[in-house]
Amino acid sequence: MSPSASASEDAGPGTWGRPTVRVGLLGCGNVGSALARLLLTDAGRIAERTGVALELVKVAVRSASKERDVPGVERLITTDPFGVVRDPAIDVVVEVMGGISPARDLVLEALRSGKPVVSANKELLANHGAELWDAAAAAGVDLLFEASVAGGVPLIRALRESLAGERIHRVMGIVNGTTNYILTRMAASGATYQEALAEAQSLGFAERDPTADVEGYDAAAKAAILANVAFGAKVVAGDVYREGISHVSGQDIEAARRLGFVIKLLAVVEAGEDGALGVRVHPAMVPEAHPLASVSDSYNAVFIEGETVGQLMLLGRGAGGPPTASAVLGDLVDAAHNLTVKGVARKLELREVPIRPIDDLRCAYYLSLFVADRSGVLSAISGVLGRHNVSVRSMEQDAPEPEPGVAGPSRPDPGRPEPAREAQAHLVFVTHPAFERDMQACLHELRQLDSVRRIGSLVRVVGH
Repeated sequence: MSPSASASEDAGPGTWGRPTVRVGLLGCGNVGSALARLLLTDAGRIAERTGVALELVKVAVRSASKERDVPGVERLITTDPFGVVRDPAIDVVVEVMGGISPARDLVLEALRSGKPVVSANKELLANHGAELWDAAAAAGVDLLFEASVAGGVPLIRALRESLAGERIHRVMGIVNGTTNYILTRMAASGATYQEALAEAQSLGFAERDPTADVEGYDAAAKAAILANVAFGAKVVAGDVYREGISHVSGQDIEAARRLGFVIKLLAVVEAGEDGALGVRVHPAMVPEAHPLASVSDSYNAVFIEGETVGQLMLLGRGAGGPPTASAVLGDLVDAAHNLTVKGVARKLELREVPIRPIDDLRCAYYLSLFVADRSGVLSAISGVLGRHNVSVRSMEQDAPEPEPGVAGPSRPDPGRPEPAREAQAHLVFVTHPAFERDMQACLHELRQLDSVRRIGSLVRVVGH
């Protein structure tokens, strides 16, 4: 007898007079433990509100000896995740263990055996989503993944259900709470990048190794999933153009403020008139009047633009165990309802779509340059920009400062004058819209000028 049949026909009334659906949980970290706590301590209220009794029967973990602050979970612990998937008494599998291996094999086995799966695993879905959705469709069961993007924000459900018939033009948003917290602290307190990162780590918003967050890998995986759901495009994480925030300086943050912008790490998925899809993650300067500009700390927000619906934004906690567990629970309730009525969520159909290269992007740019403070420099820079069809909208110059590394000896000889220090200036440009390929050609030529000491930052301007 299939799991769906056991849940809908044999289970009978549960403890609260509701059909009982038995749940196997793979992983008991921040998200898994928060979900387990909900299922073990709040089951009566959940049954009353949803009409289905969710019974947690097994929890697979790496270490059985680790203490977990979840009352009653100890009796359910096992170190055999495949045993959970293969247990005929389990109706639905929840995968929150993360990573690709062994999660991929576990999810595939669960689906192929006829068990619905709820997953929060963005890395797995961003790289093997098409394979998993095909397996779910072949077995006629659900694969639900609301928690894989934007934590507790009900974004996937909105795109798959409420906006299912909408022609989406663009999905753009803040989908990584760690980087948003860092950039918020840099803007609000003047903290350096390293100081803000250390603060995020101390509060548990950033991992000890923050690479996945600060270099944009986490957001790129989520952008791929958004491309799958919003546009039905077969996109994997490797297709996403990616830049992180580690090069964003306090000077960039301050310059953005003076110019009326806020810097955010954005994931952008947008359809072109030619049918190609642009999918990218990078820091961006957002006008202060744009709704995304005011999204602070670890919050996530996604701005959706559709042909009929116009513009809308979804906002909420994008990180942490409880908000993400809330999204997992919502999917689990849906999967349980579909089991009891022998239904299934709409299949996610994916098609091959050309991916627009980043060189074809056309937008405005913020460009920061450190140059020798002497005559003729601005003219030389303007000539480079003009040769590559980049028009300047505005320019400002900070007060000159000594060029790094040109100072004299640490103990100057009183009888000898110190070597002259060449002053340098900090120039900030905002361009009119230009093609990325032209902007990159400008950077290449600017690096060849002896008057350009270094290129500070190039940040794309969006929503302008």
